[in-house]
Amino acid sequence: MPGTATARRRIDSGEAAIAFFGPGFHGMRRESLRVAHLDRDHGLIGLRLHYSDMCDEVHFPLRTIIRDALHLETVGILIAHNHPSGDPRPSEDDLAATRALVALARPLGIRVRDHLIFAGGRSSSLRVMGML
Repeated sequence: MPGTATARRRIDSGEAAIAFFGPGFHGMRRESLRVAHLDRDHGLIGLRLHYSDMCDEVHFPLRTIIRDALHLETVGILIAHNHPSGDPRPSEDDLAATRALVALARPLGIRVRDHLIFAGGRSSSLRVMGML
């Protein structure tokens, strides 16, 4: 409806991010990646899902993430993926992909706010772990 303000879902804390992403990973047997695009007020303006054909690996499509961010005028990005192995600790590939995304996003004024990994009913935050 024109002229009507719609409330966007706010993801403004680590707890809010876990609550937003966590249920979507419950029971998944293949890795998947979810990228949330946020506006200046931490409001959700876009969500992209990426699935893997393999159980234990998901591709981080850096070009697609940046293209979507520019199209949506994203200010912040939250990334989440799962480890069907049950271990929520980040792999070296997870860390490398996150660093590459940060390096691409930063000069564009886009902040990677966190990268969460869900596994076995637990989660890890790269930001909390000091890796972001």
